[in-house]
Amino acid sequence: MLLLEINKVKKYYGDRLIMDIDNLLVYSGDKIGIVGVNGAGKSTLLNIICNKSFCDEGSIKMYESYSYITQIDEPENISENEKNTLSGGEKTKLKIQNAFDKNSGILLADEPTSNLDIAGIQMLEKKLKNYKGSILIVSHDRELLDNVCNKILELDNGKVKLYNGNYSEYIKQKQLEKITLQGEYDRYIKEKKKLEICIDKTKGKSNSIRRTPKRMGNSEARLHKMGGQKGKMNLDNAAKALESRLNRLEVKQKPKDLEKTKLDIKAAEGVYSKILIEGKNINKAFNKKLILEKGFFQIYNGSKVALVGPNGCGKTTLIKMILNGEEGIVTSNALKIGYFSQTLNILDESKTILQNVIDNSIYDETFARIILGRLLFKRDDVYKKVSVLSGGEKVKVSLAKIILSDVNTLILDEPTNYLDIYSVEALEKMFSEYNGTILFVSHDRRFINKVANKTMVMENHKISIYDGNYDDFLQTLNKKKDIDKSELKMQKMILQNRLSEVLGRLSMPSKTDDIEKLDSEYKEILNMLKELKDV
Repeated sequence: MLLLEINKVKKYYGDRLIMDIDNLLVYSGDKIGIVGVNGAGKSTLLNIICNKSFCDEGSIKMYESYSYITQIDEPENISENEKNTLSGGEKTKLKIQNAFDKNSGILLADEPTSNLDIAGIQMLEKKLKNYKGSILIVSHDRELLDNVCNKILELDNGKVKLYNGNYSEYIKQKQLEKITLQGEYDRYIKEKKKLEICIDKTKGKSNSIRRTPKRMGNSEARLHKMGGQKGKMNLDNAAKALESRLNRLEVKQKPKDLEKTKLDIKAAEGVYSKILIEGKNINKAFNKKLILEKGFFQIYNGSKVALVGPNGCGKTTLIKMILNGEEGIVTSNALKIGYFSQTLNILDESKTILQNVIDNSIYDETFARIILGRLLFKRDDVYKKVSVLSGGEKVKVSLAKIILSDVNTLILDEPTNYLDIYSVEALEKMFSEYNGTILFVSHDRRFINKVANKTMVMENHKISIYDGNYDDFLQTLNKKKDIDKSELKMQKMILQNRLSEVLGRLSMPSKTDDIEKLDSEYKEILNMLKELKDV
């Protein structure tokens, strides 16, 4: 059943056309992930659909009720006190719950994972998968787009294109498109060169036809001239025909290709310590709220450590303890930290992107431009003033500035916030190649899996470190749960055997049996088995 119809929609900002949608149809059962670079118009599209913004041309017809999880609006029916006291994550959860409670035919969601921890994202994922209506969701969480969506809508230069399948299927289709475009471009270049060579040869032959020799008689000269003119005319016509074919040849553009230069970062030079940062018996509390108790961790040279845990567990607090060298934190003398936070206070807004990154750089301008290119700042983009950049672009400039400075350890607090998917993927490739040490906080599961080789978990006021990325950590956790479950099953079996024995003795007690004691044990075993009933 058709739920939403968008026809001939155009949206302008001033004279600039930012959205041009010929036709878009949404049917029941569609769960559509909306992707595109920052500024492509993803939020604008959702706002146009629900009349929070208006199109300049075209029509939008909605045949079902809708609910909308916005990025910036406060939750509905929230008190002034709650506005001031609830955290960003708590407000997001309220907005999500309000939207689901409406049971609308269409759910619109604009970055609903913002401010959620991994557990919150997984809960949202479950709700979206079970949602009976249709969904249009803007998200840079690729794991969520894979687990929830059956279609991907790409916004590129104002145009939209709908792909069947989840995000991974969309990527495969894009790669196939690129291969096809590359093949078309290669054939175009080959044919173009072939025609140009033929034209040059034909014109060369035409120009080489000799003039009438001086000593030739008039009649001979006339015959020679007639033959030569005819041959020259044929060659000239052939050259014109070839030029016409060349002009009619459909021009094919070379597909865009990202920088593939291997990063030659000097972060690991001169660092010989095995352990760069160590926490010994760390204790931390704010007023009566306990954050850490007898915490212990070690961060090895060259490791890439993802710091994960529920909101409010103290991840940012631990980072600040490391930066401030608080009691219990021991660091190597060789340690040089580059710290990224969401405040973006290391940028000079009056300077250009390039000026900002080379101010404290230990690398030359050429390498700085390579790094910026890897972060999708191409050619003249580097001369833009920081003051005109979007939040996501400022994040990337800050990261480039830190990487290019004289540091060997990156400490990053939510580096993927405000970034579009393509920027996140560019960042994870860069960090995968980085030869220094990284400690980072992120709720992006796929980013963690691509970058981390250690996972540091903060939970219940304790710190635990696991080898491998987030998926490896979950596997280890599940194995532990399986072992614990196996032990509980064994315990349950022993209790059941003992219960049978006690029950038998109660039924036919011997002279030496203490009936009262056996009855008490029988009740105690029953209670213990009751606790193990789900094992």
